[in-house]
Amino acid sequence: GGIASGKSTVSTMLAAHQLPILDADSIYHQLLEPQEGSPSPLAQRIAAAFDGVLLPDGSVDRRKLGELVFGHPEQLAQLSQLTHPAVGMSFALKIQGLRESGAACAIYDVPLLYENRLESGLDGVVVVWVPQALQIARLRARDGLTDEQALARLSSQAPLDTKRDRANWVIDNSGTLEKTQEQVDALLAELCGR
Repeated sequence: GGIASGKSTVSTMLAAHQLPILDADSIYHQLLEPQEGSPSPLAQRIAAAFDGVLLPDGSVDRRKLGELVFGHPEQLAQLSQLTHPAVGMSFALKIQGLRESGAACAIYDVPLLYENRLESGLDGVVVVWVPQALQIARLRARDGLTDEQALARLSSQAPLDTKRDRANWVIDNSGTLEKTQEQVDALLAELCGR
């Protein structure tokens, strides 16, 4: 799914079935956390590339960083070159740990799967879909963004309609939570029946 599509909602529903969830955003945020009172290695690389985003406590001012990169393709590409390899390496280590523990499957919750061509390493793709107008409304309500700011964030990702058309399974998250839960349950019944 994309930003404000409800990936986290669906992940929570999947996690309730004891499925391991690897959340790319959470991995990214963990990699940005200060370590022993100092900026993490990733935070240091980001601060070197984007002046003024490092806070006194060693964390990255993600709101300021977002203002610098969203709507600016060159800066977004530069940030992606710094962050995606770090997130990918952390993901690979977590998958290795799950395999060693005997886990049969895991869910990778990632907003930029197709944009970064990560789908080839997965057994299948579930896209959480909503209409773009609902994405914008959710972004405005959740993050206090203007329409222009919300559209800038959406333009940094492939449209959900494109992702939906490429997916193995689609969860339409534009209705009630109950409708979304029904679709998640049906997906799990199909996957567990294989």
